[in-house]
Amino acid sequence: MTLKSVFSLLATLIILVAAVLIGRNLWTHYMDSPWTRDGRVRAEVINVAADVSGLVVAAPVKDNQAVKKGDLLLQIDPEHYQIAVKQAEAVVASRKATLAMRHANAKRRAAMDNRVVSRESLDDASNNAAVAEADLQQAEAALESARLNLARTRVVAPVDGYVTNLNVHAGDYARAGEAKLAVVDRNSFWVYGYFEETKLPHLREGDPVDIQLMSGQHLKGHVESIARAIYDRDNPQSRELTADVNPTFNWVRLAQRIPVRIQIDEVPDDVRLSAGMTGTVIVTAQRDAASNNAAPR
Repeated sequence: MTLKSVFSLLATLIILVAAVLIGRNLWTHYMDSPWTRDGRVRAEVINVAADVSGLVVAAPVKDNQAVKKGDLLLQIDPEHYQIAVKQAEAVVASRKATLAMRHANAKRRAAMDNRVVSRESLDDASNNAAVAEADLQQAEAALESARLNLARTRVVAPVDGYVTNLNVHAGDYARAGEAKLAVVDRNSFWVYGYFEETKLPHLREGDPVDIQLMSGQHLKGHVESIARAIYDRDNPQSRELTADVNPTFNWVRLAQRIPVRIQIDEVPDDVRLSAGMTGTVIVTAQRDAASNNAAPR
C-alpha cells in the first residue's frame, strides 16, 4: 500500500467519524434538547363594554392607541342618567319629610294620656314611622344606584395598555354588556412554548429561556409553569358521561405538545410585542433527565 493510499484511507475515516459525530449531535439536539419552534406571544386582552346603555357622544381614542389606566375611552350620553339622579334625590327628600312627620306624630301621640289615645293608635303611629324609615332607606339606595349609573356613563381604561379592535364611534348606540373594543394589558405579555412531551423531562420551573422571534429579535425569559392537562381527542366524553373509546389505533404515535408558560424578563427597546407573534423557544439551562426527575416538583 502506497503512502498516498494510506492518507486517502485516513482522510476517509476521519470524514466518516466526523460525519457520525455531527449527525449524532444534531440528532441529540433535535430529539432531546428542550427547544421548540412553536412559540406564541400572548397577552391579557380585556374586552371593554359599557355598564349602561345609551348613545355614544364621544370616543376620544383611536385604534392601536396607547392608553393609561383611567383614560376616557367612551362617553355615554349622561342626560337621562342626570335626570334619574334628580328624580331619586327628589324621592329621598320626600321620604325624609314623610319620616320626620311620622316621627313627630308618633312622639306627639306617645306624650298624650292613655285615656285620650288608644294603645292601637300608639302602635300604628310607631309602625308608620318604621315604615317611613324603611322607605327612606330604599329611596337612598335608589339614589346611590342612579349616581352609580351616571358615573358609569364614562367608560375608562381598566389598565395601562393599547386599544385594539375599536368598533365604536360617536353616534353609535352602546348596549350594556356588549363589548365595543379591547385593551391589551401592556404589562401582561408572556410566551407559550408548545414542547413535545419527550422534552419535558429536561424542563423545570425557573429555567432560563432564549426566545427568538420570527423577525430575528431576541427576548430573555424563564419557565414560569408547565401545563398539567391537555384535551384528549381520542377519548372524548359521550352524552351518557361515559368514555367514548376509539375502536381504532394509530400505530404511528406522535409526541403530544404540552403548553409551557414563559415569563418574559427582558424586552429590548427596539422590540414591539404583539399578541400572536411566533418564534423559537430555547431553554438554555441543560440537565439530564435523571437529575430533573429527581428534582422536587
